Amino acid sequence: MKTAVSLVLLGLLTLLAGIGQLTFWAPAETVTASAPGDSKAAPLTVITQDVLTHKGGPRQISVKGDGKFVLAVGRPDDVDAWVGKTAHNTINGVSEDGKSLQLAGTDGEANAPSPAGSDLWVQTENADGQLEYTFTPPASGNWSLLLASDGTKPAPSSVSITFANDATMPWAVPLIVIGAILIVAGAALPFVSKFTRGRGGRPNGPRGGVTTGNSPETASKGTADETDKDPLGEDTPAGDTPAQDTNKGTAAGPALRISLVAAAVVTALVGGTAAGAQAAETPSPSGSATPSPAGTAGAQNVPVLVDAQLKRILDQVAGAVAAGDAARDASKLAPRVDGAELQVRTQNYKIRSQVATHEARMPVRSSKLLGSVISNQRTWPRTVIALTQGDGNVVPQVLTLVQASPRENYKLKSTSPLQPGTSFPAIPLGGTAQLAAGDKSGLQYSGTEAMAALGDRLTKADSAFKDKLVEGTNSPYIADVLDYQASTVKSGTNGNFTFTHTPSPTDTAVFRTSDGGAVVVGKLNFDFTSKPKSDGDTLTVDKAAAVLAGGDSTKVGLVQTFSESVAVYIPPAGSTAPMKLVAAVRGLVGASFQ
Repeated sequence: MKTAVSLVLLGLLTLLAGIGQLTFWAPAETVTASAPGDSKAAPLTVITQDVLTHKGGPRQISVKGDGKFVLAVGRPDDVDAWVGKTAHNTINGVSEDGKSLQLAGTDGEANAPSPAGSDLWVQTENADGQLEYTFTPPASGNWSLLLASDGTKPAPSSVSITFANDATMPWAVPLIVIGAILIVAGAALPFVSKFTRGRGGRPNGPRGGVTTGNSPETASKGTADETDKDPLGEDTPAGDTPAQDTNKGTAAGPALRISLVAAAVVTALVGGTAAGAQAAETPSPSGSATPSPAGTAGAQNVPVLVDAQLKRILDQVAGAVAAGDAARDASKLAPRVDGAELQVRTQNYKIRSQVATHEARMPVRSSKLLGSVISNQRTWPRTVIALTQGDGNVVPQVLTLVQASPRENYKLKSTSPLQPGTSFPAIPLGGTAQLAAGDKSGLQYSGTEAMAALGDRLTKADSAFKDKLVEGTNSPYIADVLDYQASTVKSGTNGNFTFTHTPSPTDTAVFRTSDGGAVVVGKLNFDFTSKPKSDGDTLTVDKAAAVLAGGDSTKVGLVQTFSESVAVYIPPAGSTAPMKLVAAVRGLVGASFQ
């Protein structure tokens, strides 16, 4: 009876200990780590990818600062590029006890531009004094956070991050199970003992009181040669006497056996728990923990923009162009327009101020984004392409945008309408490779060669590329240029005329297409030179050119320069298909007497 009571009491204590580990002794659900308060002030603070993936990622990021500040989310290499040589603090880890953030200071330049409004960031949060922020990866791949005020004042350094607490109580369930087993064993022990005692002693001879026809001597001899079986199937030597096998063994046997069963269960549970813990800590075959999905895409394998960034950039570009077009004021274009497009629109505004019939440039729209070409080349300058069609766009328009450096925003470098009846080449999803202009690997022609071929094709009616670079049956650009040049020569009885179409190497960008080919976007400088045939002959100047040249006639000659924005498809090597003009437009950018 004492043994049973002891087992029950021991079981209750064990059960309560297991329940306590799951309730009032359980560890907190979260743990908060804080940055040291004695860090040196710096204009920028970076929170790295290692911290953002610690214990599955932060539950909450708390930031305190003096006045207004911004939190920006960007790729690690973009954040590093923005920081550059500026002095900064980096929160790059968590202490082993989980209570402190590890912070490293880097000396450098005392100031930086404000990161607010930069195209590098996928997301930004503005705050005044304090910010409670929950980080969610905006896309696959690695991410970092940047904290700054205005780039001149100290960035917030009072940062605390709350993570899920992965501390466990591995003995909780085993203790509950062991306690339950001990309680059941203690409660059952009196009944088992009573049942065993009730069976009484066994007679001398074979078990169960059964006798055989053998003589006592024969029976005794047979017993000595055989082995008896006890009720649990254990072998008992036949030489045991009935007195040794009757009450003493059966009285202690059940308690011992129940204890052995409980011990076996405990051993199995402990072994299972240890095995589970070992399995949880076993590294992957590569020797490191299996990476989370968010960390599988390296910085070099992701596109330079996500969709949200591209849409925001296009909205700002379209807004700047709309403002400039409405006011015919090129200064309104400057924040978001550059290169050939800035030249063309600036001169277009000037000409239209004096020639009412001169055609305006096609408007730039961000709505109805039909497609994009996003490179995974993460060095600068970065070039992306968007295909849009909104109000005023009779056909889709190819927009080429370039980011010259990390701290500059994307600017519109060129626009060109898609040729009627022509489809823009399919581009791989998730970013595509950008090739060097002279790289011909896997292609019929390099980007440089394709642009030179187009220049030759536009200059000469009998070009060697006549059948190697074509346009669609409804696409009139090449045909119209050749016809314009031929008719000008034919009608200009008192002048000599020459035409050249020369590629601009710095404006050439090449991207892989889904079929293994490439699309090249770029600019040609179209120079139209007019010279009088004889001394004293006078040439009449076109109204648009007259505005830029400062006169409507000349006796010395005139050079008009047009900027041609184009896109050409290059088939993969081995294909018999010709190159194809995808998009093209020209605009007058200069005229001068010579």
